[in-house]
Amino acid sequence: MSNKPKVQNYQSMNRLVQRLRDDLNSHDLVLLYAYNGTGKTRLSMEFKDYGKKKNKGQPDTLYYNAYTEDLFSWDNDLDGDAQRILRVNSSSRFLVAFKELALEERIYQYLERYANFNFQIDYEQWTVTFSQGDSSAIKVSRGEENLFIWCVFLSLCELVMDGAEAYKWVRYLYIDDPISSLDDNNAIAVASDLAKLLKKGKDRIKTVVSSHHGLFFNVMWNEFRSSSAKCKTHFYYRSKQQNIYSLQSTEDTPFFHHVAMLSELQQAANTGKLYTHHFNMLRSIMEKTASFFGYGDFSACIHGVDDEVLYARALNLLSHGRYSSFQPREMVDDTKVLFQQILNAFLARYQFQLPDLTDTPRATEDSQA
Repeated sequence: MSNKPKVQNYQSMNRLVQRLRDDLNSHDLVLLYAYNGTGKTRLSMEFKDYGKKKNKGQPDTLYYNAYTEDLFSWDNDLDGDAQRILRVNSSSRFLVAFKELALEERIYQYLERYANFNFQIDYEQWTVTFSQGDSSAIKVSRGEENLFIWCVFLSLCELVMDGAEAYKWVRYLYIDDPISSLDDNNAIAVASDLAKLLKKGKDRIKTVVSSHHGLFFNVMWNEFRSSSAKCKTHFYYRSKQQNIYSLQSTEDTPFFHHVAMLSELQQAANTGKLYTHHFNMLRSIMEKTASFFGYGDFSACIHGVDDEVLYARALNLLSHGRYSSFQPREMVDDTKVLFQQILNAFLARYQFQLPDLTDTPRATEDSQA
């Protein structure tokens, strides 16, 4: 009998949102691992919209996602090429008390941990100007811009947890992928600082955090595992073929991106629905496995198996194309057979505990629309 946690399937995102909110009735944090393309941003907006509908138009969720980042846009001064500023959409409820509460000091206390540039906010024009050393009105990188916006959000979270009148409507935080464009060092720092803040405010606020970043997810998981705060962790997956939304508990061990990818590859091989980009995915997994075991090359992962040289050459050749998962090209039959042979050889050598992503939805309360 398998010891793997069962997959819970939901036939609508609305029902999945209800499940997450139910989890928050008995937990301080719900932590979701989900790789890109599964609808994480949409899920965060569905969570927000559910609260507004339930509360007759009154929101209950302060969220951070791609829409939050879109509240800030660059004016690069194409004519003068000198006064580059970041414009702020001040009409958002996200920034309802931004001007009155003067958040610069709070923002900077976070920002100085991650970056070495400064900023100035013009509340009349609703713009942000960045500087560094003797250089003013500079254009910061995308990663630095995201860090600044993230620090704005953390400052607002502090206000929520302090009980600021302007944010008393907030019952939940929903944070989706706060570490896009960040290097691993900053990903660790962001995860640690966020975990510290959420643990501090656990009696005031409930939080959902979703991410595709394995390192960020694992730092968050370990931070909460060693605290008194109650954390519920899931691997979130969406079946593109059936439009089924699935959760698998990851309470005992953190969940890694390449394990989920392997399960998807195995499902594709079992069904024969193999596309050219699957070779890219398989090589990426083998490179990560080789790095973990200290091998110098991914081909070491299939060393000693029959047709080792053929498999290595095939992976080298067939994984170098610019294959897109958004415009898939199906493999020819001979290539499908070769792919299945390589995958089977790899899985036979490394006994991964793969998630049951191919489960048939069960007719239970959890799987009803």
